[in-house]
Amino acid sequence: MRALLTALALSLAVPITGCSQDASEAERAQTIPVTIAAKGQAHRFNVEVARTDAEQDQGLMFRTSLPADGGMLFPFAKPRIGSFWMKNTLIPLDMIFIRADGSIDRIAENTIPESLEPVVSGGEVSAVLELAGGTAARLNIDETAKVTWKDGK
Repeated sequence: MRALLTALALSLAVPITGCSQDASEAERAQTIPVTIAAKGQAHRFNVEVARTDAEQDQGLMFRTSLPADGGMLFPFAKPRIGSFWMKNTLIPLDMIFIRADGSIDRIAENTIPESLEPVVSGGEVSAVLELAGGTAARLNIDETAKVTWKDGK
């Protein structure tokens, strides 16, 4: 009887584990396109969106890499001073603080992994875009660039 119950438990555990892994991968795969127009060139990224407070609190924590065309967008319901830290963030990031009109307020390049020092916008912003550290310099993106995206939600 014990062997039968153990076999039944194992057969039920495999599909449940498989489903949760598939759901996790599917959630990460849901991205939106973001375009940064800089110096006559358009750079397109496919980024995750942190919509809820919990998603924004988690951000890119514990990630060990980020695709060159990947990142995360943090849209705010109302413009505000943006303030982030790098607690539990294992990779350097470029943080692009975006005003309501898509112009860039500030770019914090190569933020320090696991730092508790706040990284703050210069003024009120309606979103923050996090990209792999060094992306802004590599693509020659500065505060004169314009950021656009369409979010279906």
